[in-house]
Amino acid sequence: MSEARHDWAKEEILEIYNKPLMELLYDAATIHRKNHDPNVVQVSTLLSIKTGGCPEDCGYCPQAARYHTDIVGNDLMTVSQVKAQALRAKASGSSRVCMGAAWRNVKDGPEFDEVLEMVRTINKLDMEVCCTLGMLTENQAKRLAEAGLYAYNHNLDTSEDYYKDIISTRAFEDRLETIDNVRKSNVTVCSGGIIGMGEKLEDRAGMLVALASLNPQPESVPINALVAVEGTPMEDIEPIPIWDMIRMVATTRIVMPETQVRLSAGRTEMSREGQAMCFFAGANSIFAGDKLLTTPNPDVNQDMEMFKLLGLNPQKAFTKISQPKTVEASDSQYKGLNEKPKWSRPGHSIERNEQAKKKAKLTD
Repeated sequence: MSEARHDWAKEEILEIYNKPLMELLYDAATIHRKNHDPNVVQVSTLLSIKTGGCPEDCGYCPQAARYHTDIVGNDLMTVSQVKAQALRAKASGSSRVCMGAAWRNVKDGPEFDEVLEMVRTINKLDMEVCCTLGMLTENQAKRLAEAGLYAYNHNLDTSEDYYKDIISTRAFEDRLETIDNVRKSNVTVCSGGIIGMGEKLEDRAGMLVALASLNPQPESVPINALVAVEGTPMEDIEPIPIWDMIRMVATTRIVMPETQVRLSAGRTEMSREGQAMCFFAGANSIFAGDKLLTTPNPDVNQDMEMFKLLGLNPQKAFTKISQPKTVEASDSQYKGLNEKPKWSRPGHSIERNEQAKKKAKLTD
């Protein structure tokens, strides 16, 4: 096993990223094999339990209420609907269900109580449960942990320097504070970001510095390629070359050797050959299913065909960390506190975000 470092410098990471490709692939694949079974890939299903209407202004996101996209919003799903989707995901080979709600932050009340019941229900199906619900407090993290949550996703999105060019309704520090709150529970951390948003290579390295500096490092790091959606501020950005994704996966593997690196959004633009190189470079997790919250994703049957072709096997649930115990709501030690945390609202404006907002008003 390779020992994880927490003192990476941006210049070191850039040097790795810019290595000759064959040397980079060899180094990453070597580290990958020291820490993981190279023929096993963890498969997650991402389920949007509450879609659209988000008050944030993330420049990449079609769920932001201020932009005009073709996303059809829906209220919070029921527990029975989520259970049915989870059973379908399990039958297709997924070991984890990740539930996403288009919220700025978690608020105590009936809807969060419903989400807690969803977590209990899925954990009882012997599946890993992940949630991405926005910012949350320490008490809320502990309530999720009691319910049986396995992982909490809260992406850094990009480097701290470039973050202010992507989002103006929350601060980078809010992301770190939420991750810290998760760490105060027994829930694992899933945190990564998006490349192809117009950032510099230094920003990609800066994001990895921030993630690697966390101690412990995230158990899962999703690497997403921007999926430009019409109506968002980034609708005109061209897809990044596959080589950028391969280099980012390989560099992430070297910098965070024990982490599961997830090949996430953007796979519909990748050939099987390109994805195979990502797996070789150290990716050992994917999202399955034909949709990632609101953006397209390869059909699960296509993924299983690719797995067969490459000799890959889906990872079984709770391989890395044992299954959490579920505490029923009636026995819960932690109750809703009706907290009103003051998450940041930086207040600066981002020109392309404002232009997309004005365009949406004209369209409406």
